[in-house]
Amino acid sequence: MIAIFLGVGYAHGQELMETSNFGDNWSLTLKGGGVAPFQNYSVIRNTRGLVGLELRKQITPAFGLTLDYSGAVNSSSWNLKQGGVKSPNVIDATNLALLGVANLNNLFAGYAGKPRVFEIETAVGMGWGHYFLPKKVGEDGNGLTAKAGLNLNFNLGLAKAWTLGLKPAVVWNLSEPSSQSTNSFNADRATLELTAGITYHFRNSNGTHSFKFGERLDEAEIDALNSKINDLRYQLAQARRDLDDCKSRPAEVKEVVKEVVKEVQVQKKSDVPETIITFNQGSSVVSKAQYPNVQRVATYLKNNANARVRILGYASPEGSKEINERIATARANAVKDMLVRIYHISADRIDACGQGVGDVFEEPDWNRVSICEIEKK
Repeated sequence: MIAIFLGVGYAHGQELMETSNFGDNWSLTLKGGGVAPFQNYSVIRNTRGLVGLELRKQITPAFGLTLDYSGAVNSSSWNLKQGGVKSPNVIDATNLALLGVANLNNLFAGYAGKPRVFEIETAVGMGWGHYFLPKKVGEDGNGLTAKAGLNLNFNLGLAKAWTLGLKPAVVWNLSEPSSQSTNSFNADRATLELTAGITYHFRNSNGTHSFKFGERLDEAEIDALNSKINDLRYQLAQARRDLDDCKSRPAEVKEVVKEVVKEVQVQKKSDVPETIITFNQGSSVVSKAQYPNVQRVATYLKNNANARVRILGYASPEGSKEINERIATARANAVKDMLVRIYHISADRIDACGQGVGDVFEEPDWNRVSICEIEKK
């Protein structure tokens, strides 16, 4: 069953897994509730406390693996009627299980980009039970267990970092120590669990507490990037030819180098870098590929305390004028937010404003940018 869930879950979330690290999508659950015999006993009178922990790795939005550890509080002894012996321990039975968990919402309705407010999961797997007995009776007992249950989850907060869950389940003791029969799913050996848990989802490398869709480029953007790459390759080839030509004229090269050095020194004193940050269509989120350009501006501002930056946001012509003006402003503010929040540049040194539809570049799609202009006092 775990293998089936894994196969379906992998096919469902393969695209998302490509951008997920092993350290992402881990969560920890603290739970408590009650456990009672499945049959032959009064459930209410024989319910005892149950506490436990769950450590989960969510492999895809639809499938995860959970290590479940729980212990039953020794408040009643169900087997005394059959001549059993009461354990002296406060926790007289534990169970450690590996469960395959399937998120039914994401499996059948698709992943929406973030967790839903309410989700239903199935949890099925095998485990190992340990039963504490008095020393005068003999050694503690061990047995193979199986568990099947549901998780009724309520995801909380804007970031969905916390989850409240109700967890009904049935646990079978497949090889009860007092029984000489072979392993079997026997209702007389089963227990009924009802627990509630609080779960914290650890922060991922993508900055969220859940899976996040990877960024995609459309065909026009890919063609534009390929064209730019080919142009750079041509420039590199031309530079290599020029270098080979220079090597054949050492004396002339020395004079040229002297002039270039002087020019560079002058430029270092007077030239101010202008940086362009590009955006995907309809987006005002700075992609990871553009982080070095933002860092370049931040480094210059840190090294030049009297400098300021003016950020001009632009949009491509698709869509209405109102939408483009809003996107252009959002793109300028996105770069400003990174400079302030990540690089601790004072907001007083930054002016961010939207310019609507841009005409900086002849190709309309290339105008999805924020241009950073450095100003010296």
